Amino acid sequence: MAWDEWEQLKADAAQRHTSHMEINGLRGEGGHATPTGTGAGRLQHRGGPWTEAASTADDLQTTMSTCRVELRSAHEGMGGGLEGLAGLGSLKAVLNSWEERLKAVREECGSLEPKLRRVAVDLGEVDVEVGAEAKAVKVPGTRTGQ
Repeated sequence: MAWDEWEQLKADAAQRHTSHMEINGLRGEGGHATPTGTGAGRLQHRGGPWTEAASTADDLQTTMSTCRVELRSAHEGMGGGLEGLAGLGSLKAVLNSWEERLKAVREECGSLEPKLRRVAVDLGEVDVEVGAEAKAVKVPGTRTGQ
């Protein structure tokens, strides 16, 4: 391959890859993507949603335990005089199936609750650390950078 041909191939490839990145199909002036919305270009975080999700998981864990107890007590004495009915076995199978499902949901919520609380704490700590590092930067020509 001749050197000129190689240079032409590189130039063609470079020309194909000069398009600007698009975010959600938006293009601003000059073909560049521009931010929209009320974020004003700043990432904002609150621990509230994570803490609320953790509380909900905790509430669901308690509720699932209560439901299992109520479900079991509602079926107590079910066999009294009904042992010969063909549907009794199916009813017991459904009871066992629901008890297992409620147990699985309770266990999953119990697993999620501390993890969600940890995320809220971790993100809050990161925010504090990043804020302190940003405040330590001195920018010439500004009030804090003099």
